[in-house]
Amino acid sequence: MTGSPPPTPGDRLFAWPQYLLPQHLLSRALGRVARSRWRPLKDPLIRAFAAHYRVDLAEARLAAAGAYPDFASFFTRALKPGARPVTAGPGDVASPVDGRVFQVGVAGASAPLSAKGGRFDLERLLGGSPERAAPFVGGAYATIYLSPRDYHRIHLPVAGTLREMVLVPGRLFSVNARTAAVVPDLFARNERVVARFDTDLGPLALVMVGALVVGSVETVWHGVVTPPRPRRVTAWQYPAGAVRLGRGDEVGRFHVGSTVIALFGPGAVAWDGGLVPGRAVRMGQRIGGAVL
Repeated sequence: MTGSPPPTPGDRLFAWPQYLLPQHLLSRALGRVARSRWRPLKDPLIRAFAAHYRVDLAEARLAAAGAYPDFASFFTRALKPGARPVTAGPGDVASPVDGRVFQVGVAGASAPLSAKGGRFDLERLLGGSPERAAPFVGGAYATIYLSPRDYHRIHLPVAGTLREMVLVPGRLFSVNARTAAVVPDLFARNERVVARFDTDLGPLALVMVGALVVGSVETVWHGVVTPPRPRRVTAWQYPAGAVRLGRGDEVGRFHVGSTVIALFGPGAVAWDGGLVPGRAVRMGQRIGGAVL
């Protein structure tokens, strides 16, 4: 991988004010707006957002703005059956989300990983535990950014059994490339939810990274994970077989979107050659496969 260019003055001007923002307070306030069911507010908001970001409502299960009880429901909208076919080849790895690839690579032990123009430390990313990070040292990772217009549900790239969920408290910086170029260890500084699975391809971690104005992150087995926002790392352990999901099954969703990082163990997965930074992907499409 080549090094990222240094941040421009414009990048710094965009990112530095975020240090001063009341990030969590702002996110809570906008979260209340997103959950408002007052029709004179939520219907125009949904229509304006869909028009501005060119959201394709034709593929949504509910195509009319007025059909959603609030903006949050629209943002986490379900799609029509068949809108996202899931790759079915043996050993295939499916994209967990709609979005755009920002970086793919191999995770180092303590050396920072490059992602989205920024860098993050594997151990810190996963909550500060060497034992939690160890299975992923030398493994393949992919970082995918979800833009406002994307489908914002997260799905499992390969079938697996949930082993652990970890809530890591942190900041809520914007996760665009301009911020990542300026803020050190951006992904390991922002609030995030880590879901670790046992799969036929070995260990898998899905890291759901929060961001500015992300009102909450929820999972299908727990419900809303954040908020509340604890001050310390909080982990939940799950008995073997308690939560079993197939490839393409929903894992969770962002209430206003962010970034997902998929991590596999060493020697397990090879990304497809076309999976390069800047490439748009859709949930369910093949992005890699088992190393034979």
